[in-house]
Amino acid sequence: MSDTYSKAQTAADFILAKTTLRPRIGVVLGSGLGSFADELADPIAIPFQEIPGFPRSTAEGHAGRLVIGNVGNVAIAAMQGRVHLYEGYKFEDVIFPMRVMGRMGIKGTVLTNAAGGISEKLEQGCLVILNDHINLQGANPLVGPNDSRFGLRFFDMGNAYHPPWRQLALREATRIGINVHEGVYVAVPGPSYETPAEIRAFRVLGGDVVGMSTVPEVIAARHMEIKVLAISCVTNLAAGIGSDPLNHQEVLEVGMRVRDGFVALLKAVIPQMAAEL
Repeated sequence: MSDTYSKAQTAADFILAKTTLRPRIGVVLGSGLGSFADELADPIAIPFQEIPGFPRSTAEGHAGRLVIGNVGNVAIAAMQGRVHLYEGYKFEDVIFPMRVMGRMGIKGTVLTNAAGGISEKLEQGCLVILNDHINLQGANPLVGPNDSRFGLRFFDMGNAYHPPWRQLALREATRIGINVHEGVYVAVPGPSYETPAEIRAFRVLGGDVVGMSTVPEVIAARHMEIKVLAISCVTNLAAGIGSDPLNHQEVLEVGMRVRDGFVALLKAVIPQMAAEL
């Protein structure tokens, strides 16, 4: 086995030995959004540092735990936090948890993040169901030797964000009464926020929201043929749109403010997603 494949399998075996549950869906909870994992039934929590080979999150608002439990009758594995390029990690570290989820047998994933709003139609606190992305993080996380046991060297990204799940999330968010939109995510390395000129450029490119995560995980998931639903919480208006300086505390505060609606949405969509797997 390749080193990465072997490490991912070892980590997956370690996690599955901790529980009788066999998750079908993985959830990654971004900045300020980790409280969803506290809602799971019959949970077991494993700190990232206890999982062999797992990178440790250092960002504020990322608890750094993997919580396995149930949403209704659906077993899921929820990551309270993730790691980012700006923490000094390499792409292979950033996508390692997704590799592990694939080896655990997960077939669908919900990726969430806090993002800056580029489009003028967006308001602070709204949710955006992602329908595409623009990768400006400097490289593709799969550059290098390909292990065919993960997936094909060349694979389609035309519908990277599973269309039926996008429609499901939009429908359920509207039913619950959440301010929801659909849009394109621009991924940048961080950690500094973007300049007003960069935001103007991103808008010309077709971006609706901007953030520092998610895209590497989407690419790794699709490499393994894991279906993806991705949701951004607009925690701030991007540079040049809002009048106040950007800061991470605001990101965390808005995440807490939208908590109830966000949790309700995930509880509504996950059982319906699982029915397709």
